Amino acid sequence: MSLTSIVSKVFVPRQHELERHQNEGEALQRAVLSHLLLRAKDTEYGRNHAFGQIRKYDDFARLVPVNSYEELKDDIDRMRHGEADVLWPGKVKWYAKSSGTTNDKSKFIPVSEEGLKHNHYGGSRDVVTLYLRNNPKSRLFDGRALILGGSHASNYNLPGSLVGDLSAILIENINPLANLVRVPKKQTALLSDFEVKRDRIAREAISKNVTNISGVPSWMLSVLTRVMELSGKEHLEEVWPNLEVFFHGGVAFTPYREQYEHLITSPRMHYMETYNASEGFFGVQDDPSDKSMLLLLDRDVFYEFIPTENLEQVTDSSTVPLWGVEPGRNYAMLISTACGLWRYMLGDTVRFTSVNPYKFVITGRTKSFINAFGEELIVDNAEQGLAYACQQTGAQVSEYTAAPVFMDDSARCRHQWLIEFSERPADLQEFARLLDQRLQQVNSDYEAKRYKDITLQQLEIVEARQGLFNDWLRLRGKLGGQHKVPRLNNSREQIEQLLKINDSTIAGSRE
Repeated sequence: MSLTSIVSKVFVPRQHELERHQNEGEALQRAVLSHLLLRAKDTEYGRNHAFGQIRKYDDFARLVPVNSYEELKDDIDRMRHGEADVLWPGKVKWYAKSSGTTNDKSKFIPVSEEGLKHNHYGGSRDVVTLYLRNNPKSRLFDGRALILGGSHASNYNLPGSLVGDLSAILIENINPLANLVRVPKKQTALLSDFEVKRDRIAREAISKNVTNISGVPSWMLSVLTRVMELSGKEHLEEVWPNLEVFFHGGVAFTPYREQYEHLITSPRMHYMETYNASEGFFGVQDDPSDKSMLLLLDRDVFYEFIPTENLEQVTDSSTVPLWGVEPGRNYAMLISTACGLWRYMLGDTVRFTSVNPYKFVITGRTKSFINAFGEELIVDNAEQGLAYACQQTGAQVSEYTAAPVFMDDSARCRHQWLIEFSERPADLQEFARLLDQRLQQVNSDYEAKRYKDITLQQLEIVEARQGLFNDWLRLRGKLGGQHKVPRLNNSREQIEQLLKINDSTIAGSRE
């Protein structure tokens, strides 16, 4: 009998609990809201917003304002300095440093003990629970888990208080027994220099019986590439013959899927998407045949949603609780959590594909879009367009970003895409045409603006040299961990920085 067959019995009770998500979503969410309000009613924030008087959702929406990070950051900074009972009961010791894809400033997200245990670790257990349910012959626990992590540092030199990547906080506080079944060793996982860490992880893991890998697709691919370099093998299953699943999240998997399928050719390989942000663990792909994710409803997160067309002017009536969402509509997500985030604008946009159970896909960011000419281009559109162009041309995209060109010397307006290919198309212009064509098919606003080239001309693609995006992240001190490249931007600030580095490197190579 395998170890997995024994350990898997521990997850059976949770499988039954998750069945309640099928028809009891509203009841689960109402219970979460009541629990959060009761726990926090005697905090400073709870007293200021009359948590003790709230009896129903409408009261909550009326008495508690919608918050961005800016509204909460002063309270969070006081908590970081050791103040207790501000946004959540007691002192919060850990803070997840977010790269802040909506702006250049870092955000420090409080991670309470309750949030760490019930939400982040609990969500991770739900991933394993659902994977084992779908794969009863799994040998997951008969080998090692390769888990990527970031780094952390002392928080204002307070004893026991840390600030850093969420993944580093998770590794720092993980049950010591888990270290027996994971690689790399803790000291390696928490190294701050990603290039040094990448090599050490590969060397430590290469001889182990790795059955599962977890991390951000872009950074994991970099580590696996190093494993292949060291091993001299052609495919990853030659190094780890029992590898069976990649638990991935952080960025969309679509641009990386073909590269992984080329690297890992085993028909037994599975891919399972997770939605685990610095602010909380929210969802997991529960059906391998369906790319949408199951929203986790009993993990100490209360969800609200704002239709994206109402984001310009948010009012009490703009928001709806989970039981008020409609499938097919694009929403920005608000969360209230056991870490002290109250009606917090997460910055992600989602679209529900089902309400029994509540399943969704991530469509983009509230500030990661291009709407310079009324085209409303979101990341979901971009991913579909790139996937189509790659499929038609055999190309593979490593990284990309896009921004508008408002008017060039010929008074022409267009979108400019900076793309780093791992496998370049034979004809870049044909790739651009196919991408543009697919964007028109999936976005009627973009199609309307492209009509007869009157408002928007065909998009332009600038090919990035290899390693450009990593170099840009390195210059900003954001290489590795959970940092990622903002995909779409109404401003040209980011793409101009990248183009300058790209042009200077190309020019330097010619001298």
